[in-house]
Amino acid sequence: MENTSPLAVALISGGLDSMVAAASMKAAGYRLLALSIDYNQRHQIELAAARRIATTLGAERHVVLPLDLRAFGGSALTAEIDVPKQGVGADIPITYVPARNTIFLSLSLGWAEAAGARDMVIGVNALDYSGYPDCRPEFVAAFEDMAALATKAGVEGDRFRVHAPLQHMSKADIVREGTRLGLDLGMSWSCYDPAPGGVHCGLCDSCRLRSKGFEEAGIPDPTRYAA
Repeated sequence: MENTSPLAVALISGGLDSMVAAASMKAAGYRLLALSIDYNQRHQIELAAARRIATTLGAERHVVLPLDLRAFGGSALTAEIDVPKQGVGADIPITYVPARNTIFLSLSLGWAEAAGARDMVIGVNALDYSGYPDCRPEFVAAFEDMAALATKAGVEGDRFRVHAPLQHMSKADIVREGTRLGLDLGMSWSCYDPAPGGVHCGLCDSCRLRSKGFEEAGIPDPTRYAA
């Protein structure tokens, strides 16, 4: 019998947020196509986590697409720039990768249209939103409008939807939601600057936010940190 459940392209980086966002779509009845981008990021270890997550969530297909953003640089994740370890600041951090979510959603859109999907999911959330411009609700809404103009499906009136189910959640909320969904959160990877032995550094912004999220959620943190 043909599966009539809707199909969604899920951006799965290997991180906690993308894992929970994709799982929430699965729980809502969507079939998943998983897309991970190998942009030659400093933390390549996250791609191994993305593969584990895509398999666990039963993605019908998982594409790891090579796109070498080190050719552009401009970020501590794609250039020889030290990852900050002094704590989370108020300004847009140097770990911001220029236009990353715009690029990644554009690739998701291309696959979605080719596959006949009209839904995409991305794990942007309120904590990133304060620092990264491409995590804001305005960005997500604007991308949907752009997709309606830029695609054959869109101009024929078949709109695409960008789901951002974690948009207004704190990291603690995300940890709680992942736990509610029965996920093994320890299989996700957050660290921007992996320590020797394949463990989280414990000091970069992403590690600090992850650790704080588990602490505030009152849920044991399965993550191994170097510091």
